[in-house]
Order: sequence, then structure tokens, then C-alpha cells
Amino acid sequence: MGQTLPRFEKAHGKSEAEIRRRILQAIFELRLPPGVRLTEEQLAETFDVSRTVVRQAIARLAQDGVLVKLPNVGTTVAAPSRKETRDILAVRKMVEPDIVRMLAAIRDGEGLDRLRAHLAKEQVARSRGDRGTLVRLTGEFHLLLAEISGNQVLTRLMTGLQTLTCLAILLYADQDDACPPDEHSRIMNAIADGDEETAAAEMLDHLLHVERDLQLDHRDERSSINDTIAWLRGDAEAQEK
Repeated sequence: MGQTLPRFEKAHGKSEAEIRRRILQAIFELRLPPGVRLTEEQLAETFDVSRTVVRQAIARLAQDGVLVKLPNVGTTVAAPSRKETRDILAVRKMVEPDIVRMLAAIRDGEGLDRLRAHLAKEQVARSRGDRGTLVRLTGEFHLLLAEISGNQVLTRLMTGLQTLTCLAILLYADQDDACPPDEHSRIMNAIADGDEETAAAEMLDHLLHVERDLQLDHRDERSSINDTIAWLRGDAEAQEK
């Protein structure tokens, strides 16, 4: 809670959507850790906008679960517990295999070109040892799959799920990059081949790999802010975490 907001490049008159995008990017690049406190004043000054615009951005991110608003505490970046992370990955394992299965069925040429270009960027970041950019790009690969599907509801869902997964990786993974270089390529190749079942299987294997790296079977040694407040209130579920 004593951490301060990282310094964003000064940005004048940003829209609510752009502010949300920049905050998500900061999380993906490991610049904004779980539990850090954000204030309307900080964000309004950083982006040179009114607090009304900032309030709208915070409300949307809170609705997606990326930010947490608590009375007498303020707004903080979410810090998902291991149980919450298991729930997040359970949803991803239900949704993402079907996304790539659908993309393999349609084999959209423009979409495949976007995936290839994205994987090339991942490789450049990896070869340069640019950790922050690589973590962001490996997360954005999953968002790109949803975008290519053309389903805006799906894209929004995946944005929230991927952001929360990124925060969980910061909390629980031994390594910050839970996406080995070949796994995304295998998913894309199966899509390009029109092999729906292989694409789905590769995605499921990839998500299981991420889940293993997060060591979610361990008992939480620390609690998120939500867990702590629930524990103080005597919620039974919180006592079991």
C-alpha cells in the first residue's frame, strides 16, 4: 500500500478509453503491481483530464475486476487470491479453446497475418531481453485472438481475465514470463492449418502450463485486500483461504 503510482509519460486530454488502455498496459508491463493504490488526483494530473473522466475509467476497470474500490481504503490494483486465480483460469479454459477452434474453422487471412506479426514482435522482445515488453506482448496475444473473432463481448471478457492473470503471475509465479516461446506458435500454426481440435488442445495445454507455474495448490501466504476485509467481517469462505 506504500507504493506509488509509476510515472506515465505526460499525456494531455486523454479519453476515458485511452486512460484505461494505459493502465492495462502498465499492468501488462509489470509497472503497476497488485495492491498499489491509485487516486483520482494522481490520474487526473497524469493525464491532464478532469476527475470526472478519471472516475469513469476507474469505474469501468472496477467493473471488470482489474481495480478494487473499498470504503475508507480507496482504489487499488486487484490482488487476486489463489482461489480467485483458479476461478479465473477455469473460465479461461472454458472459453479460449473455443476461441481458437472458431478461428481455425474460418482461417481468416488477415487475422493470421496479425498473429504472425504479433509473434514476430514477441521474438524481438525475447531476443533483446526486454522483459516488460515481452510480458505485455505474451498477454496481448490472447487478447488478439479474441479481437480477431470479431466478438466485442468476448474481447472485453478476455481483457479482464488476462489482466487478472497477469497480476496473479506477479504474485505467484516463479518466473514472470509464463508463456514459453513455442506454445503461442503451435497455437497459431494449428489455426493456420485449419485444425480445430489441435488448436483447442494446444490452447488448453498452454493454459494448464500457466496454471502449473502459478502453484495454485499452495495455501495463500498472503491475503488480498478483499480477503482481509472479508476475514475481518467473519465471512466463512474467507476463513478457509
